[in-house]
Amino acid sequence: MSSPKRRRREVEEEHENHERWLVSYADMITVLMALFIVMFAMSQVDEQKYQQLKDGLAVGFGHEKSILSGASPASNSKGVSDPGDASYEMLLAQVPEAQRATVTKILEKSDRLRNGRAAGEARAEVDRLLKVWKRIDTALRRKGLRDDVRATIDDRGLVVSLVSEHVVFEPNVAQLTNRGRRVVDTLAPVLVELTEPIELDGHTNQEKVKPKYYPTDWELSLARAAHVLRRLEEVHGIRATRLRATGFGHTKPLVDPKVRGSQKVNKRVDILVLSQAPAETRALMTDAYEEVRREAGLDPEVGVTGRRADGASAAGRPATTREELP
Repeated sequence: MSSPKRRRREVEEEHENHERWLVSYADMITVLMALFIVMFAMSQVDEQKYQQLKDGLAVGFGHEKSILSGASPASNSKGVSDPGDASYEMLLAQVPEAQRATVTKILEKSDRLRNGRAAGEARAEVDRLLKVWKRIDTALRRKGLRDDVRATIDDRGLVVSLVSEHVVFEPNVAQLTNRGRRVVDTLAPVLVELTEPIELDGHTNQEKVKPKYYPTDWELSLARAAHVLRRLEEVHGIRATRLRATGFGHTKPLVDPKVRGSQKVNKRVDILVLSQAPAETRALMTDAYEEVRREAGLDPEVGVTGRRADGASAAGRPATTREELP
């Protein structure tokens, strides 16, 4: 017969064996968790890591950084597979011929992913800015001031131009007329609620007449932009850190100076809601806006205002309204 002491030892050993399955179970759960983490990570497109992968491939094939730009030769603004890019040709020449097709496919796929994502982001940014314009448009229509502005979207953001058959600036000076102040005061509440920087660009027309109270057109255009800026800051409380003013003189006409009536239009202040999207996205915003117009069936010459450069309605029909846009 076994002694009580030996039986206790056997019971203790059996108890230890009974709990050992937890170790294997924990190992299995850990492995499963790692598997799910890896699967999730593989499903996410990380451009930065993909760029690092391309750089790694370049190093592996004996070509590290471009000595001209310091950037990866597999990356350029036109697409890494651009045959005219010297750095791309240099990289491809060092890849064994058997692997060139594979490397080219990888880089082309990277381009398609990047360009497709940038185009989608550009369209989303344009749609967002159009919603901002819709609010401005509605406010102006309620006050009967809709014809005093034009608007468009380009690679800078939303551009609202104070142009009108009515006079919004006093002749030869930077002060707004009463109507001009009403226009600024109507759109200002929408601008207050935004977070983007706002740029005021002043412009004069192309008439070869020296300003009466300013040395040149440069000072007059900048003074007009600064006058609108001060009203946005002092009257409507927009933070000064969001505002900046620039004068372009007569150098950037909105309409060809040869067109009859263009001088009234070219004398203006542009209010820009500056997009904060990445540069890659902003570069595609003009094309994205043109696509929106085509989808809406707008005349190629017609902007958000629905008027041609000479101020007439397009194709002899009523001016296109903002409501036609998506």
